[in-house]
Amino acid sequence: MVNIPEYYAGKNVLISGATGFMGKVLLEKLLRSCPGVKTVYVMVRSKAGQSPQARVADMINCKLFEKLQAEQPDFAEKITAVNSDLTVLELDLSKEDQSILVENINIVFHCAATIRFNEPLKDAVQLNVLATQKMLALAHRMKHLEIFLHVSTAYAHCDREVIEEVVYPPPVNYRKLLDTLDWMDDDLVATLTPKLIGERPNTYTYTKALAEYLVQQEAGDLNVAIIRPSIVGASWKEPFPGWIDNFNGPSGIFIAAGKGILRTMRASNDAVADLVPVDVVINATLAAAWFSGSQRVNRPRSILVYNCTTGGINPFRWGEVENCINMTFKNNPLEQAFRRPNVNLRSNSFTNQYWTTVSHTLPALLYDGYLTLMGHKPRMMKTITRLHKAMMVLEYFTSHSWVWNTDNVAMLLSHMSPEDKKVFNFDVRQLHWAEYMENYCMGTKKYVLNEELSGLPAARKHLNKLRNIRYTFNTVLVVLIWRIFIARSQMARNIWYFVVSLCFKFLSYFRASSTMR
Repeated sequence: MVNIPEYYAGKNVLISGATGFMGKVLLEKLLRSCPGVKTVYVMVRSKAGQSPQARVADMINCKLFEKLQAEQPDFAEKITAVNSDLTVLELDLSKEDQSILVENINIVFHCAATIRFNEPLKDAVQLNVLATQKMLALAHRMKHLEIFLHVSTAYAHCDREVIEEVVYPPPVNYRKLLDTLDWMDDDLVATLTPKLIGERPNTYTYTKALAEYLVQQEAGDLNVAIIRPSIVGASWKEPFPGWIDNFNGPSGIFIAAGKGILRTMRASNDAVADLVPVDVVINATLAAAWFSGSQRVNRPRSILVYNCTTGGINPFRWGEVENCINMTFKNNPLEQAFRRPNVNLRSNSFTNQYWTTVSHTLPALLYDGYLTLMGHKPRMMKTITRLHKAMMVLEYFTSHSWVWNTDNVAMLLSHMSPEDKKVFNFDVRQLHWAEYMENYCMGTKKYVLNEELSGLPAARKHLNKLRNIRYTFNTVLVVLIWRIFIARSQMARNIWYFVVSLCFKFLSYFRASSTMR
């Protein structure tokens, strides 16, 4: 087998979802590490008055592509924007574009999907299932197609505790579901959604499971592979550590914790946080397409599925995530923090609800009251409400653990040359979690919030100010409690004096025993 860059040399590649988080990293890595690739066609729709070409030009003019720009100044010439909308008949492709893709494409990466967990079922089906069906129909017409790679999610079958690298049959016949949804109104669909998704937590995981089965059923003679990443986070190494550009998934939670807004969250400290760096996923994706594309003559009968996860190989738990977040943001605080970072994960729903009221709702109401008195528009309660909705969506994933089989990922790694293993590294056994989490948190500061590191001294000064305010408030609170409850009650005073004398005797005994040693 040729090595990975040689395989992609001279190839025409089609990417759907190229403007998304994973799509951008895939495009950058493909062009940078496989410089011989001929053309990369990216399917982009017009948005907010911008043409696909303008959107792509804006996208590649960001920090993610700086390293590529330095190595290959003319890399943009290899990118061709194709006007397309996955929700429209025939993907909204013009006849001319259809002809170009049918005649030229060798490799397809289908990354496009809605990642909103609470998407209405009709919309989720439209974007995750029907769009995949349309992409497969287009792929069937391609004359020189070598591999169709479908990006799914490791949580597509989260109703199972052990998830193998196979395509599982869905709970319903997807064809019948598509026909049914076609005539149902939105209210009726919303009513039936909980029964349809069953034990799955949301429409995202449900429709991704349907899409996998659709790929298996409608692939026909196409050479197909499926990759299932778990919770995709900031980059580990490429193109530089900590790159992230959105608030999705854990990133928004990390920022809320760093700002001191998030203080309590429902999660199990012992549950595995199956985070996987985005560059690990992309390297595995490019390697999977290389392996299946090179093996198309002697390919296996069943579709190769790759569980791109970390929990079974290099586990990292939510309790450790909590410690890393608190430590990083205390040492490198975000600017204009609301409070000192101190998030706590709680598995008990009652205690979590109590601390949510005490640590989130009441401070937000007090702050909004202060803003109103100062003549400003209240905003904190609105932020807290949005945060609670995001936490409710993630609660299922932070409170459970799964076992994913990763034999195919290990097999893929074993077939790669030593040089390919370096360039397209997805061996998560080498991942040092504490270092990665620090880079991740700093990445949210630098690339999502656009905060300069030169502002760290001022941010640390602000954090110290918040600490002093907290100590002052606690002292005043203790004095008030003393005046209200203890100073007015003889029994309370007796109990107080007894506790103080007991502590004094203990300290005296401890001091005496230390002197005797």
